[in-house]
Parts: sequence; C-alpha cells; structure tokens
Amino acid sequence: MNDLALLLTPEGRALLDEVRDTESARELAVATRLRRDHPAELVSAALGQARLRQRAVAKFGPEDAGRMFFTPNGVEQSTRASVAAYRARRLTELGVTSVADLCCGIGGDAIALARAGIRVLAVDRDPLTAAAARANAEALGLAELIEVREADVTEVDTAGYDAVFADPARRGGRGRVFDPEAYSPPLSWAVETARRAPRAALKIAPGIPHEIVPPEAEAEWISDGGDVKEAVLWFGTGAPGAVRATLLPGPRTLLGRGLPDPAVRPVGRYLYEPDGAVIRAHLVAEVAEEVGGGLLDATIAYVTADEPRSTPYATGYEITDHLPFNVKRLKALLRERGVGTLTVKKRGSAVEPEELRRKVRPQGPNAATVFLTRVAGAPAMLIGQPLG
Repeated sequence: MNDLALLLTPEGRALLDEVRDTESARELAVATRLRRDHPAELVSAALGQARLRQRAVAKFGPEDAGRMFFTPNGVEQSTRASVAAYRARRLTELGVTSVADLCCGIGGDAIALARAGIRVLAVDRDPLTAAAARANAEALGLAELIEVREADVTEVDTAGYDAVFADPARRGGRGRVFDPEAYSPPLSWAVETARRAPRAALKIAPGIPHEIVPPEAEAEWISDGGDVKEAVLWFGTGAPGAVRATLLPGPRTLLGRGLPDPAVRPVGRYLYEPDGAVIRAHLVAEVAEEVGGGLLDATIAYVTADEPRSTPYATGYEITDHLPFNVKRLKALLRERGVGTLTVKKRGSAVEPEELRRKVRPQGPNAATVFLTRVAGAPAMLIGQPLG
C-alpha cells in the first residue's frame, strides 16, 4: 500500500515517467543514480512498477499499460484487454447498463465495461488490489463510471445492478487451483450469485469439466490469437445449455449443434488443426462437418479431409507424407527435402518437439511441419505445409 501511495504523489509520477523504459540490465545503475535525489523506497517502488508495466503491455497495450498501476498478481491474473472488451460488448448487446464486478483485481474488466458505457461497482477484498483498481480508473479517466469498493464480495448486495460479473481467484499459496470449489470464493457461490441476477458472466478456467456446467448456463470458450484464455458461464442470455467457441480477433463464434463425434477415417490429403477454444468447447465435430472430414483417431482432435476448405475455426495443412513413427526415416526425408525450418506439433505422442529437433538436426532452405500423433491407434508422422 505504501509503495502505491508513494507512486501516486507528483514526485512518484514524475519518477515513473523517468524510469519507464529502463532495461533490467541497467536497473542497478539507474537505481544508484536516482537514490542521490530521491528516497530509496520510492526509487525501488518506481523501478518495480516499471517492470510490471513492461510485462503488462502484452495484455493491455503500451498506451494503457504505461499509465496503469499493477501488482505482480494483477499482471498475472488480469484479463487480456481484447477479451475483456469482447465480453463488455456482449453485455451491452444484452442491454446491460450496470454491472457488479466481483473479485475485480486491478480493474481490467471494469475498465473495458466502463469504456463500453457501463456503470461498474468493482469489488475486491485485498486493500492493495482495490487501491490499484481505483488508481487505474482515475488514470484512464473512468472514475465517474467505476466505483471501487474494498469488501468481501460474498457480503456485497448486487440487487441494484443489471448484471453480475465474477472472476473468482484461481491461484492459491501453492499455485494454480484446479478444483472449482477451491476457487476463492468457490464456484458454487458464484453460480448461486449468478442465478439471483438478471444476467451474469462467470470467468472460469478453460479446463472446467463440461459436466459441472449448470444446465441453465451458456458455456463459452474464448481464444485470442490462437491461445485459449478462459471460459465464461453466461446466465440470462436466453440460451440455456448452449455451447460456443469464440476466436479473437474477430470475433468469430462457432455454436455447438449437438453433433455426434466424427467418424475415424483414413488419412486424406489435408489435415485441420482446430483452434484450442473449439477443442475445449468439444466442437471438433462442427469443424469436421465444415471441412467434410473425419478424425485420424477417435481420441485425437485432428481432422483429416480430401479437399481444401477454408474455415476460421481450424488451421489447414496439405499433407505430403504419412509414415509410421520412425526418427531415422524422418531425418532422411527432411535431409532429402532440404528442410531446415521444422515446426513440430503433437497430439497423442510422448515425444517432445525439442528432443525430436535435436535428433533430426534439420538443415536446408525449406520449411515443413511434422505432426506426431496417432492414426487409428498407431503412432504416426504426418508431414506437410500450411494451406495458403
């Protein structure tokens, strides 16, 4: 708390501007110089905050990250700005004008909601985190729309708000928490709170088992740039039981149609690798139908087909070779093709990509992708090139 208070003073803000681009290798020299004119505690706080802002650029972009205030956990756990903006758009489309943001962290979601014109009550029980959220609302000119309250979210009355957004903590003293009932607060509390609200969105880990999704909730898995970021349970959307995968940027959304699992078929000329959000949402069958394909193996989320078809929900490859797994044969084939840039992808294989690269030692001007997987239960290698 004291560090943040120091940084919010005129001297602290000026020092933050001065050290914002400091590289880690130069920190000691910069700190030694600055301590001649500033308190050591302030210098340490400014350099620490500069490091956090540099890390936060990946999530918030350079302009916002350069003005915001972060805690180490806040950088790690906050929602990526593009994902928060997408969720805020969905809420506005549902007619939401006010949201109780429970477990708000440093305010990433509250910022996106406010920028969408939504009035926000942002609540967090940690004093430093709540103070950072308040400072961020002020720094970005959103203080009129964001009220930050330091409180236990389980004791907050949300009755006056159009919607509830909750992001229970999924990290404990020993790292990431996988049991939803070990979230803080537990998922069961968040679900009951959501059920009492006109509309609600609960941010959860993307690995949540489908069988524990409440029947009245819509489940959405979101990826950004191909990386799965989170799952969201939506309440009050008018689509109970719906499943969707949303890919950012875009957004592009694939809705589940309750299709049966695709059949296993022989390797075709083309392979499609579904986006991670599609796989997490169990919508591989929908992608297989789009490309007219089937599975390489009943337990592997690779789709094979005979024709090239464009889909935003999977990356396509033209397969040139299908071989039983054999490192020597792969090494000889790559040498024959002059492959020096080798992308290794795997599903259903215990071989590590870096280990394989060391063994085959690719050399040459050409590039290729090798898939280490199973075909009808047998270890196999598929070699090819991305479509387009």
